Amino acid sequence: MKTIIVIPARMASTRFPNKPMAMINKKPMIAHVWEKAKEANLGKVLVACCEKEVFECIQSFGGEAILTDPEIPSGTDRIYAALENDEEFELYDSIINLQGDMPLIDTKSILTVNKIFSQGYDISTLVTSFSSDSEKENKNITKAKVKWIKKNNIGEAIDFYKIRKSNDEDLVYHHVGIYCFSPASLKKFINLNQTTKEKELKLEQMRAIENNITIGVGYVNNVAISVDTIEDLVQLEMQIKKNE
Repeated sequence: MKTIIVIPARMASTRFPNKPMAMINKKPMIAHVWEKAKEANLGKVLVACCEKEVFECIQSFGGEAILTDPEIPSGTDRIYAALENDEEFELYDSIINLQGDMPLIDTKSILTVNKIFSQGYDISTLVTSFSSDSEKENKNITKAKVKWIKKNNIGEAIDFYKIRKSNDEDLVYHHVGIYCFSPASLKKFINLNQTTKEKELKLEQMRAIENNITIGVGYVNNVAISVDTIEDLVQLEMQIKKNE
């Protein structure tokens, strides 16, 4: 398979301004994510950013970045903007959207989302189990409702949300923010208007759910901390020190 990993990044996060350049162990967060993507060894890695600071950071680490319009509404839309003029765009078998705020993501997770995608879904993503009740209650953690189709840990996403719903307990998992598309499914996704739920929940994957685009789901045993707030960054730094 010909695969490209694209990492969307923007500095204007409402909850955590300048997040991609937040320092972790003396290295910007976006550089950590780029390194994890390279370690997966699946193919080309590209950072789709909208600020010169991030662009120059990735270049300083020997990586490739491209500047995109800061007004683009979602990470997936940003990925398409970065690739639409790529002469090899249609030649890719899979395009992985790796969120720029997961500096400790396991490279096995990147390989898994690619494997699930090969089962014939329009898009693929990952989930894991909640580690505590506090995670279930945390409004910053996205929940995925999954219908398991096969015994070998493959399912299909039914819904996504952030506020806990007690009637879904047995079907709901901690969503891992990584996706895989084909050129065709990526084009289809970005040509659809943002849906009401997507804008209301600030979850771009609802655009797929509400337009009957299938999302295959793989299960992984652990989840990298997604840094959405300063508090998440503190937790991540504590985890790094614990693992040293």
